[in-house]
Formats: sequence, C-alpha cells, structure tokens
Amino acid sequence: MTTTRRALGALAAGAALAALAPAGPASATPRHRRLIAHDDFRHGLRQWVVERERGGSVTASRGILDIDVPAGATVWFKRPLEGPYVLEYVATPVAEGGANDRVSDLNNFWNAVDVRSPDDLFATPRGGALAEYDQLTTYYVGYGANTNTTTRLRRYVGLAGVRPLILDCTEPLLVANRPHHVRIVSDGSTVRWWNNGRLVFDYADPQPYTRGHFAFRTTWSHFRINNFRAWSLIP
Repeated sequence: MTTTRRALGALAAGAALAALAPAGPASATPRHRRLIAHDDFRHGLRQWVVERERGGSVTASRGILDIDVPAGATVWFKRPLEGPYVLEYVATPVAEGGANDRVSDLNNFWNAVDVRSPDDLFATPRGGALAEYDQLTTYYVGYGANTNTTTRLRRYVGLAGVRPLILDCTEPLLVANRPHHVRIVSDGSTVRWWNNGRLVFDYADPQPYTRGHFAFRTTWSHFRINNFRAWSLIP
C-alpha cells in the first residue's frame, strides 16, 4: 500500500473518530489526567529555547507566543516530557500583510532526543536550519508545509540526510487567521496528532519514542500561539 493510500485511510478513520473524540484531551481509553507542563505566555520565554536561522522575532507576552520569522525557527520547551501524555495548544497563522505573513508550516517536533548527547538536547548549538535536526530521534509533523501544500508525518532516526516519511497527505491544510487547536498524543506505540477535533495522523510505532523534547517549528511565517498545556495520562 502506498503512503498516500495509507494517509487517506488514516484521514477517513480520523473523520469517523473525530465525532467520537472525548471533549477533553485523552486517548480512547478514559484516563485520569495530571497537568505536567503549561505556559500562559505572560512571563517571557523563560521556559523555552529559541533557535533561529535568520533574524525575525520570537516573543512571549500578554498570553501570546508570537513567532514572526523570515526563515527557519524552532522553539523548544526546555523540559523533556515522558509518556504517556497528551499535549495541546492553539496556533493561528497570521495573514495581515506583514513581511513574513506567508501561511505555511505549522510544524512540531516531539519526543526529540539528540543521538550525540541523549541526556542534553542543547549540548550541540543549532542555528534553526532544518538539516541541523537530522541527528535527532523524533516525530515531526509538517502541517500546511511547502507554502501550504503538504501535510506530513516523519519519524527521524538520528542520521544526517535521513528523514523517513510515514504518512503524506494533500489535506488538511492551514486556514489563514483561523485558530488551529492541536492535540498530540504520545501513548506507548500510539502516536496521534489532531487539529480542530480531526484526527490527522494515527500511527502505531513498533519501536516508539516515548520521551524527549517538544518544539514549535516553522519557516518564513508568522504564528500566534496560546494555551500550551500537557497532561500525564494515568490509568
């Protein structure tokens, strides 16, 4: 089966599952939840590490993480997260005529570990170019990437130049100036990524990544992000 067919199958399943999705962030089996991370973006970037390829601005104030950049940028949550957990945030792609208001690339890394320094993701400095992340083991979603034409799930394996593609979709894509409510589930072999109640990716990983760092990632774009939360899922 081609990755395209698999992706369409996942999307069809997602449409059906979305109607049954729980109101709160949880996997299919009901769990107790314990808040393990959050940021209301009113106290600057003290919980984050910013890596920028070329200029632009990344600020956190008045409840908004504002990422306005002309090239690649990655904003890492400093603390690693360990599953099972569910993570949520809201991101709005800005299209108001600004220099970087190109609606593209609502991307995420999660469960990221650098194979060169497994206990310290930040031991090797990076400048924000995408190729600098090849030596991570991590999941990566590029939602509305390539000038809002592709939506893909990758599973990085820690090798330079190798970014294995798991699922490749032609939709869903970004909608300008519309809030996108993202939910990421890391639950053992279950890897799920939702947007606005729709299950976009549902992947069963036989060798799952279960802990590591989360990041917002984009390139040449402008996003406003709020309501970052993560919960541990307790049976």
